Amino acid sequence: MKLRTKVPKALTTIRDKGQITIPTEIRNAAHLQEGDSVEVYLTADGILLRPRKTIDATQAWFWEPKWQAREREAARDIAMGNVRTFKTDKDFLKELDEP
Repeated sequence: MKLRTKVPKALTTIRDKGQITIPTEIRNAAHLQEGDSVEVYLTADGILLRPRKTIDATQAWFWEPKWQAREREAARDIAMGNVRTFKTDKDFLKELDEP
């Protein structure tokens, strides 16, 4: 069975110094924004452009595998209802102090 996917495609022109403009519909579909880096590969099928998103150094901790595992654990707890709310910050801090 052949799968059908709607992949946007467009025609563009190589400009001076080898520059190309990635058409708007492609940029939008790939979530590319001005200033984003793109890796360029030569493959057996042609030229491949692969978005290379960089992470702000001040936010890199969030994407570390250990932190992401904790995020998944927290999301599971929330989905299962394993959460508590507190009326005041003092109530919350008191709970942290109790063994």
